[in-house]
Amino acid sequence: MIRTVLIPVLIVIFFLFGAVTIMATAPVLEPKTTTPIPISVRVQSVNPKTIQLKVHSQGTVMPSIQSQLIPEVSGKVVWTSDRLVSGGYVTEGQTLAKVDDLDYRNARDRAKAALERASAELQHAKFEYGRQESLVERNLTSQSALENSLRVYRVSQAAYDDARVNHEQAEENVRRTILKAPFTGLVRSENVDIGQFVSRGQPIATLYATDMVEVRLPIADRQLAFLNLPSARTGTLDPQEQPDVLLTAEYAGRALSWRGKIVRTEAEIDSASRMVQLVARIDNQAAASPLSVGLFVNAEIAGLAAENIVILPRSALRNDNQVLVVDGEDKLRFKDVNLLRLYQDQVLIDAGINTGDRVCVSVLQTAIEGMTVNAINDEQAGA
Repeated sequence: MIRTVLIPVLIVIFFLFGAVTIMATAPVLEPKTTTPIPISVRVQSVNPKTIQLKVHSQGTVMPSIQSQLIPEVSGKVVWTSDRLVSGGYVTEGQTLAKVDDLDYRNARDRAKAALERASAELQHAKFEYGRQESLVERNLTSQSALENSLRVYRVSQAAYDDARVNHEQAEENVRRTILKAPFTGLVRSENVDIGQFVSRGQPIATLYATDMVEVRLPIADRQLAFLNLPSARTGTLDPQEQPDVLLTAEYAGRALSWRGKIVRTEAEIDSASRMVQLVARIDNQAAASPLSVGLFVNAEIAGLAAENIVILPRSALRNDNQVLVVDGEDKLRFKDVNLLRLYQDQVLIDAGINTGDRVCVSVLQTAIEGMTVNAINDEQAGA
């Protein structure tokens, strides 16, 4: 009985001893430590430059001079030029229309006859006054007779002056029956036909000059700080104050460009858009391809020269006014910077980073101060 119980107990003790021995002599497994792999980022080396700032805008070409053709006398239109049509090219002084001048020539002839009559009466009154003066000196007539002749002479002089003015006006009215182009240019519109009666002061056509054209360019008021314009000045700019402007457009399947000047600024600021209108003028006579009225153009206005400017892609900007700089140990460091301007897809910085700094330009979802990175050199950051 004792033997039957003792054998299983000994077996259990044997197995327990073996298990303890195995556990005591088994090798200890230490946990593995992993070193994080640094992420790769693109960096640009800072190299400040002096650059010329530019301001961009858009606008539609307009004529610099536009005028209505207005008759100064009333009458029936008896002739019009074949150039007096929309798009017609006219030269300065060219006859464009004629008003029936019969009544005006008759009025001129009557005025001429009246002038000749007044001239004869004036000559007679002058002679009579001189004769009366001579008689008074010799006591052969009375003083009242002299005064009466003086009165007649003065009345005759006034009548002559009135007749002369009427004759000049009649001559001018005859000349005004011929309507001429005030300048060289194109006809924008016309609304007159032969046989039509036109009234004095009634516009019959609109003309515009083609030698010079203008473009109104809206500029945000804050952008004015980048242009070399006189402060507190509006209106026409002196030649030495006029910034250069480059206009570009696609026309007839070709990319074209024109150079001009900003010649004036308009006084008012739009209360809703905060825009100021600058006016560019282009000399079409000097252009290889004349700038057509109505064409929509892009404008690049030359601005101030700025020194020690660093240009970076917008991806380099963090938190509106910070950049990430990779230090000598390839660790990320945040730096506060001063933004001069956000320009298209670039950011212009004028303070906060130094020559040789490596600025991270990669887009990072998470950036931690002191994080180790693998810096890959990109192009230098400059102008």
